[in-house]
Amino acid sequence: MDEKIADEKAAKFPAGSTKKKVGVLERLSYANLDFSGQLIATVINSYLMYFFTDVAMISAASTGIILLVARVVDAVGAPVWGTFIDMTHSKYGKARPYFLWLAIPYAASGILLFWNPGLSASAKAIYCAVVYMIYGVIYLGINAPITTILPLITSDPNQRVVLNSWRMVGSNLGVFVVNSLTLPLVAFFGNGNDTVGFRIFIVIFACLSLAGTLFSFGHIRERVIVPNSQRVTLRRSIHAMNKNWPWFIIVAGNFLFWIAQQGRQQSMVYYFTYYFHSKDLVTFFNSIAIIQVVGVISIPFLNKVMSKSAIWASGLLVAVLGQFVIMFSGLSAVGATIGWLIANIGSGIAVSMPFAMLGSAVDYGEWKNGVNAAGILTTIGSAFCMSMGMGLAGALNGNIMSAFGYVANHAQTAHALTGIQFSFNWVTIIMYAAAIIPALLYARYEKMEGKITAELSKTRA
Repeated sequence: MDEKIADEKAAKFPAGSTKKKVGVLERLSYANLDFSGQLIATVINSYLMYFFTDVAMISAASTGIILLVARVVDAVGAPVWGTFIDMTHSKYGKARPYFLWLAIPYAASGILLFWNPGLSASAKAIYCAVVYMIYGVIYLGINAPITTILPLITSDPNQRVVLNSWRMVGSNLGVFVVNSLTLPLVAFFGNGNDTVGFRIFIVIFACLSLAGTLFSFGHIRERVIVPNSQRVTLRRSIHAMNKNWPWFIIVAGNFLFWIAQQGRQQSMVYYFTYYFHSKDLVTFFNSIAIIQVVGVISIPFLNKVMSKSAIWASGLLVAVLGQFVIMFSGLSAVGATIGWLIANIGSGIAVSMPFAMLGSAVDYGEWKNGVNAAGILTTIGSAFCMSMGMGLAGALNGNIMSAFGYVANHAQTAHALTGIQFSFNWVTIIMYAAAIIPALLYARYEKMEGKITAELSKTRA
């Protein structure tokens, strides 16, 4: 009788998690990790391509190459960081110490990236390429643990969904703050000199990012203890990928999503600046993208009546529909606004789900192969997909715009405007739509989560 009661408790409260919900301060701290990180990352994701082409005066083709090469470097760095996390065994835990160790290098690399030193054109391109590669490696090191630490905070899949929603709200608020203030503050600080404006702006936001990251480091904890957690070598981490089909599915879907997401974000500056002839619309549309929070907040409620795979696919479908509305609205600002709001509600849902689901893929790898490689699995499934998606999107946009005759700081020809529209609309639509396929395929493995969680609770105990 006692054994039966113990088994029931183990199934309800898996080893390493708490019977109570994670506290509000810790939820806020987890959300603040992504909020603080976005104070630098969003400036780069939204404005770096524009900064390179229109401020640093690097050609669109060269900019595309820089973005792609830097992400190839990340392809090597992602599994390395994941392995480091898996092998880390410190007094702070496995993932948590990286917020302390990398907070200053991350802030410094962001500042250097927007410094725009007075060099020759070729030397400046090399400088930007090198600094961007360094930034990318550090970004992976500080961003990947945000996802890795989630299954280490709690092993309850439902609490993971809730915590991840808090994180995504924090992330969206960070994106909102940056996108609402970047161009106005750059203009204010620079007074006509964008180089000076970007320098002052990025220094301020990098300092805020540093302070926020260190605050969160002090208020989150790792609770889930897994067998041999400090002995997960690269070879054992790779073994955790063996036939881990839910993980492969999540990686494929998330990678396609980030190509669409980053491509849309990078090209929208050009779309509204040159197609609508209004740079003010860039700030406006970036600001109202905060509507993504509606999609994020709805996830815990939707999860009560829908599977995670269905929620993921639905979000992507809504994003596709919204982008179609923008495209067919032409030069109608009202139509573009409606489409943008719809698309961002969908992308708000779609961006959240893979992060919440990766913890279950880690559990699947431990259940099937006996190895909990949270570091490498979540790093490749999150930060790697984001970075490579950004790189490939940048290369696609840069090459498309170059091929259609884009010339920075000039009125664009009809042919060049076609290229900008194609990048902003069709590339986004195709990639979002392609990501729906992996989202639907995950349904088969989602049905196994309850069984896996119950069995792992016994082996971890």
